[in-house]
Amino acid sequence: MSTARTWAVALTGVDGHMVEVEADISNQTPMFQIIGLPDKALGEAAQRVRNACVNAGLDFPRRRLTVNLSPANLPKTGSGFDLSVAVATLAATGTLHREAVRTTVHIGELGLDGRLRPVPGVLPAVYASARAGFGRVIVPHANAAEARLVPGVEVHAAASLAEVAALHGADVELGEIEPVEAAGTEQPLAEPLDLSDVIGQDDAVDALIAAAAGGHHMMLSGPPGAGKTMLARRLPGILPELSQEEALEVAAIRSLAGDPVSRLDTLAPFEAPHHSASAAALVGGGSRAARPGAIVRAHRGVLFLDETPEFQRVALDALRQPLESGRIEIHRSGFSASFPARFQLVLAMNPCPCGSYGVRGAECTCPPMAIRRYAGRLSGPLRDRIDIDLQVARVAASRATSGERSAVTTALARERVLAARAAAQDRWRGSPWRVNGHVPGERLRQGALRLPAAVRAPLDRALERGAVTLRAYDRVLRIAWTLSDLAGRTAPGSDELGRALFLKRGLLG
Repeated sequence: MSTARTWAVALTGVDGHMVEVEADISNQTPMFQIIGLPDKALGEAAQRVRNACVNAGLDFPRRRLTVNLSPANLPKTGSGFDLSVAVATLAATGTLHREAVRTTVHIGELGLDGRLRPVPGVLPAVYASARAGFGRVIVPHANAAEARLVPGVEVHAAASLAEVAALHGADVELGEIEPVEAAGTEQPLAEPLDLSDVIGQDDAVDALIAAAAGGHHMMLSGPPGAGKTMLARRLPGILPELSQEEALEVAAIRSLAGDPVSRLDTLAPFEAPHHSASAAALVGGGSRAARPGAIVRAHRGVLFLDETPEFQRVALDALRQPLESGRIEIHRSGFSASFPARFQLVLAMNPCPCGSYGVRGAECTCPPMAIRRYAGRLSGPLRDRIDIDLQVARVAASRATSGERSAVTTALARERVLAARAAAQDRWRGSPWRVNGHVPGERLRQGALRLPAAVRAPLDRALERGAVTLRAYDRVLRIAWTLSDLAGRTAPGSDELGRALFLKRGLLG
């Protein structure tokens, strides 16, 4: 029998699909052909595999070699299939034990000298292998720490093709080989910034805690120096720590982006792309393979867009779908991919292009048309999806230089957030929702959770006169329930609804 099989993983977004790699040798005109919808990088694996085998001291067949990647209708991209193609080929010649390679997943790129090079996306690939029931995976040496983050899988890290062949029973000489290391270094764990540093912004701090407790999107409007960025950067610190499954999900996205991964970080991620970022940089894309954008890297965390009106209009409008669905779909001519994108959005903007409009003691030099055009860069549908719209002002010099610290620390704020989220989870037990910000509006407008007419009267009047849309109506209700959870109440009253309307006042002003 001249056919052998092993396994690899094809990634579509963060989803891994098991691919059976079959190698067949026949007595025909010598040729090396890879079939099964390979892309150009994978098609070039034939030459890399041939040279790697020869330079590793392994016999390469001088006959017709056909490698099939099954299922054949699934597009395969990248150089991560090199190792599986080489292993299947060597097993077909009898150099490796066929039974051993059949139950093992092989991931890695081959150099011409036979060394294994790291590839992106190893973590989601190993995770997909574990879910498919495979208990053994071989990866490049540089991807070892990342692969071992997945529990229940026996991970073997190899520096070269010869080392992999030896693991499968080949009689091959192992010389001194310097393993290929990963490019770049992993960022150190970031210490969460403390809310006690925020002075003189009590309303903004309360709004930030409400946003964290209910998973609400937020917009901060105010002049430069008012503390908008300071507030946004402290939001991850008051969010609940990620569970192991959530941390694995976040680490898998970092792996797909090509970042080194060696540990699980339980702090919610924080992404702050520059205002020159394109729509593709925000949502992701690529010509041959999908790469995660900023909104995907912010999954389970915070996406902060500073100087929001300076972003391209098309880039901002691309946020509308993931804000509603929690996922982003990327469609290209050769592939389509879906990424998770459940993030909290924090927008920051100045009152006008120069930042001085309406600021006491400052002179605005912007013409009225420029001010209207600046504010109009945020489309109505995007504003409609923002739960909390808050104005922030500069802190008085007397308070800024007093040396005082806020009594609300990050630790205290997180305790309040955790308590409020626990109340929400108890309310929504048995449903797919965990925070108030994700609950459909009809569940709050109708049925047992419908507020008494006397409580919701101001909101009903605002809807009747067109001051709020139905989507904004629902968002006010969600904020009110979050404020109720923070106050330890069983249901919102007039005070919570009034405060929720104040936080949503961007649509009422």
